[in-house]
Amino acid sequence: MSSRSTRTSNMKTPIVRPKRKKTWVDHLVRFRWIFVVFFMLPISVILHFLTYLGELRSESKSYKQRQKEHDENVLKAIKRLKERNPSKDGLVCTARKPWVSVGMRNVDYKRARHFDVDLSALCNILEIDHKRMVVKCEPMVTMGQITRATVPMNLALAVVAELEDLTIGGLINGFGIEGSSHLYGLFSDTVVAYEILLADGRVVRATQDNEYSDLFYAVPWSQGTLGLLICAEIKLIPIKEYMKLTYKPVRGNLRDLVDGYIDSFAPEFGETDGKKVPDFVETLIYNPHEAVCMTGKYASKEEAEKKGNTINRTGWWFKPWFFQHAQKALQKGEFVEFIPTREYYHRHTRSLFWEVELILLFADQWWFRLFLGWMMPPKISLMKATQGEALRNYYHEMHVVQDLLVPLHKVSDALEWADREMEVYPIWLCPHKLYKHPHKAMVYPEPGFEQERRRGDTVDAQMYTDIGLYYSPRPVLRGEVFDGVGAVRQMESWLIDNHGFETQYAVTELSEKDFWRMFDGELYDKCRRKYKAVGNFMSVYYKSKKGNKTEEEVREAENVQF
Repeated sequence: MSSRSTRTSNMKTPIVRPKRKKTWVDHLVRFRWIFVVFFMLPISVILHFLTYLGELRSESKSYKQRQKEHDENVLKAIKRLKERNPSKDGLVCTARKPWVSVGMRNVDYKRARHFDVDLSALCNILEIDHKRMVVKCEPMVTMGQITRATVPMNLALAVVAELEDLTIGGLINGFGIEGSSHLYGLFSDTVVAYEILLADGRVVRATQDNEYSDLFYAVPWSQGTLGLLICAEIKLIPIKEYMKLTYKPVRGNLRDLVDGYIDSFAPEFGETDGKKVPDFVETLIYNPHEAVCMTGKYASKEEAEKKGNTINRTGWWFKPWFFQHAQKALQKGEFVEFIPTREYYHRHTRSLFWEVELILLFADQWWFRLFLGWMMPPKISLMKATQGEALRNYYHEMHVVQDLLVPLHKVSDALEWADREMEVYPIWLCPHKLYKHPHKAMVYPEPGFEQERRRGDTVDAQMYTDIGLYYSPRPVLRGEVFDGVGAVRQMESWLIDNHGFETQYAVTELSEKDFWRMFDGELYDKCRRKYKAVGNFMSVYYKSKKGNKTEEEVREAENVQF
């Protein structure tokens, strides 16, 4: 690329923002670290330990005993569902507390009238089937729980979400992705079967080719509004003990960085030679001119321990946070190392990508990691439970946590827009297949993509990229006025115009009309009516909509008829 084209790509009219007057909430945010260090971290350690004890207790039981308990707990859920009086009890949702979810949404629908069904006991791995290569598990099972059980067997989910606290139910009903999604698609694409408790009390098993195949394709992204997920069977793949990870620095303008990212993994259209495609891919963009592309290949213990190879145990509490470790490639150049596979899967857990840095400004220092790093990370649910309305609104306005799913060929345009309007860095890039299913799901590829024959695409899937924006925008850090609501609305408009998708765990400003311009609702609506979810379960827009629900909105949702 010529220097002239580089300069042209970098040219932009700067947005002039006035200085923002600080409020008492700014000071609360600044000194929140005191509360986190002396209160949240100790309690988080206790909660982590209790969770671990619960997992050990579950593992001590046979598969037969776990299945028996599962059947008993499902009968309790059915009984509870049948106790509901539709004329006065409100719409059905789980009894999970609003602050327990990992997402940024306030889960405002649970602050209004509703009828809850407790599924908290559904937290067991029911079976690891080596012959079928699937794991059968309940919706409250976490990523950490699964990797602790499967990795020692040299098995893993095809898509393992990075944060250990993410649950199977959330990743299926909402959204899940990992660095292997360029091979396997989103988390829901790796599911073999769902067991769903419907509004009428029936439990059905939905697969891609049985009588409930429409429900199978409608469940992902539905936010539990078609029925209650009580079990899932998920694809397993064979793995090795280590991840051989290559760090490659890239410099230039944003389009140069994207070119480096695409070159790191994307084959030509239709190419299926697995030897040329890495097992894992991610790119971290640290500023508009520098990025590090990482590609991983599974490696055996024997290969990793060969003389001259570097083994990096990133899971140790005193180790630098992963995103900071990767940044070293910008100084030292390209390098290769071997990371134990499970530690690689959860590489972003200790620092919650890089979000912890905003609350604990000194948590990345060697002395903090050495003496208190073993307590990290603070529980996201605990931070949400203790932040209060003023702090919650502040983060909605002054903080960005968004995943933008964008066609691979439009990533450069999306990054240039994000740099101009939000200035959020670092940025996480993770490619994923978006399949063309027999039933058109809520998220779907661009019509006619297969005729364009672009890099990364195949006849049955278009290559997309998750652009992860998780940090305070630079205008906020500079003390300038930042319109968070306006920026999200512009982002949503850009996504609609460019066949992109906003993940539903994030705060949305979409109107109902624009929500259904972004997502396809035809299959979802058919399944809502066919399986009697209308008038019994909340709609996906009702659950996603920002803000407290008025009594009028609640009544309107309850009185929807078939």
